[in-house]
Amino acid sequence: MIDFVLSALSFIVPFVLVLGLVVTIHELGHFLAAKSFGVAIDRFSIGFGKAMAAWTDKSGVEWRVGWIPLGGYVRFSGDENAASLPDQESLDSLRQDVERREGPEAVNRYFHFKPLWQRAIVVAAGPFANFALAIVLFAALLMSFGSLVLPAKVGTVEAGSPAARAGLKAGDLILEAAGERIKTFDQLSTIIQVRANVPMDLVVRRGERDLTLRATPEWRLRPDPIAGERRTGVLGFAPAQAPSDFIRVRYSPIEAVGGGVERTWGTLRTTVYYLGRMVTGQVSADQLSGPLGIARISGKVAQAGAEGASSTGEMLLGSAVNLLQLAAFVSVSIGFMNLLPVPVLDGGHLLFYAYEAVARRPVAAKVQAAGYRVGLALLLGLMLFATWNDLQQLRVFKFLGGVS
Repeated sequence: MIDFVLSALSFIVPFVLVLGLVVTIHELGHFLAAKSFGVAIDRFSIGFGKAMAAWTDKSGVEWRVGWIPLGGYVRFSGDENAASLPDQESLDSLRQDVERREGPEAVNRYFHFKPLWQRAIVVAAGPFANFALAIVLFAALLMSFGSLVLPAKVGTVEAGSPAARAGLKAGDLILEAAGERIKTFDQLSTIIQVRANVPMDLVVRRGERDLTLRATPEWRLRPDPIAGERRTGVLGFAPAQAPSDFIRVRYSPIEAVGGGVERTWGTLRTTVYYLGRMVTGQVSADQLSGPLGIARISGKVAQAGAEGASSTGEMLLGSAVNLLQLAAFVSVSIGFMNLLPVPVLDGGHLLFYAYEAVARRPVAAKVQAAGYRVGLALLLGLMLFATWNDLQQLRVFKFLGGVS
């Protein structure tokens, strides 16, 4: 029983730390943008459900930590519906109520009466805070530890593989793949993994010549120490990995920020490309993960960082570094997902604001309500599907059925 509790904590604690950091920064983006425009705020909450801790600051904002660590929210004064998007009739009623209770001058403190451009900035500030967090984390890690770079130089080519059929040979240095300039093998590997069955051009340097080869990655199931066995695109070659092939790179503060921006943009671009293939049915959605998957990966990442440590301090440092890298990747994903034009997400709010900018009036209450229900159904359906994938990865159903 004790071993089970310790094992559970090894997954739960890293998960709460990673998701808590990402959600807190997201909500702080909304909060700070709203504060800068003088918006009245009732509550800032990390987590949902009953409050584990709560306090009120001098400005009247209630700060709370909910016991369900799966999100958070900022509640503006006057928010009466879940979508935080009142229609014209509700706005008129709210204005009258505010004027009666606090006077006409108080109306301008309420979010819903702010200029449209200010409301749009407040809504967009959450996702962009996530992108900023990723840049900061990547930059801090690069500046603190640098990076060990492995160039995309071919070491060995598997016989009969896509790489062999394309004409790749040992010693080739890959300069470009799918139109993207290649600096490291990790960068090339990311491109290949999401492009199974998609032909792409490779520009390689062979001796003193540059050649263009056409290769098509194929799907393969491969073991992954973090995510378990997963289906991914491969070309079938291994990089040259002699000690002399590795390059240690150090970064100045400016270079680290540039590297952070580059890694954040690369992660975002890969996410968008892969999801695009998923939506169009080109790839399976069985790699989509929900909270259980993130918890499992968080625990594995923390454990991987602690492996080989000779002291408690080194173990904690290794786990922290790995979790910060994971938090950066998760932050990019959450920032992107929140910009999707789904009514319950920030992107849905921006979509309604775009309509308001054109029509010169808010979206009708019935349309908002219908959009909110559809968006909520889509989001819940996605969460259920992702949780199903997580349970499959954890082999819960085989365990319950007595199959090893």
